[in-house]
Amino acid sequence: MTMQITKNDLVATTVDDDRSIDELYARRRVPLVEKHGARIRAFFAAIVPPMIVLAILLGLWQLLCLAPTSALPSPSRIWSEANDLILHPFFVAGPQDLGLGWRVLTSLQRVAIGFGLASVAGVLLGVVVGQSQWAMRGLDPLFQVLRTVPPLAWLPISLAAFRDSHPSAIFVIFITSIWPIVINTAVGVRNIPQDFRNVAAVLRLDHFEFFWKIMIPSAAPYIFTGLRIGVGLSWLAIVAAEMLTGGVGIGFFIWDAWNSSRLPDIFVALAYIGVTGFVLDRIVAAIGVLATRGAQAS
Repeated sequence: MTMQITKNDLVATTVDDDRSIDELYARRRVPLVEKHGARIRAFFAAIVPPMIVLAILLGLWQLLCLAPTSALPSPSRIWSEANDLILHPFFVAGPQDLGLGWRVLTSLQRVAIGFGLASVAGVLLGVVVGQSQWAMRGLDPLFQVLRTVPPLAWLPISLAAFRDSHPSAIFVIFITSIWPIVINTAVGVRNIPQDFRNVAAVLRLDHFEFFWKIMIPSAAPYIFTGLRIGVGLSWLAIVAAEMLTGGVGIGFFIWDAWNSSRLPDIFVALAYIGVTGFVLDRIVAAIGVLATRGAQAS
């Protein structure tokens, strides 16, 4: 017995196959659309509110500074008089005539050295203070006193000791940023669960193994909290120190612009400083998330 396939059967089969293919593609597209849609919504949720607030603040600023007798420049005046600093951050027109991008990089070099030294010394000193009750009782009051000294108060001492502005600025960064690193590291070490210490005792870990396998992972959220505070203080310290020590850093540029009555240039430099400080904080925070796998200091 032979089966005859009619034209209608072929059409129905083709329609069913097309429908199956369409459903397959639809099923493959829906997760991608939902995934990218969530990312797009998260992106706009993070970007739109700050942009709206910024637009409102700029509008109010423009209205308040429209009067010819206004002591501060309006945003439109800043753009008209200092747009070269905004659009061309890496120009070089002379030894002291540099774009703000180069000046920020010069300041960041000093911050990298001073903050790097403070990070290493602060973590090691914090471990000692956190592990030893005698060290905590002897050093903690001293730390609490020294951390309240303003950054610029250290500058005359560093200039007298180093006889040069470059190492003096690095020392100011170091001595300003080390205290939150020490204190937070010590708190993290003291908060290591006793169960972890018991396991280390059972496994008979030596001091080096206990430091790398138990202490650092457990105290890492606290350490990175101190590092975030420290990097912010480092950036504040270098800007303040450069106003007095000179050079080509961003701090000296602000002081020189003030002496030359270039207020629009100062506002542009402040924007550079704020954005750079924000980026530094985000970098340290991102490294902390990777190192601690999202754990937070309690």
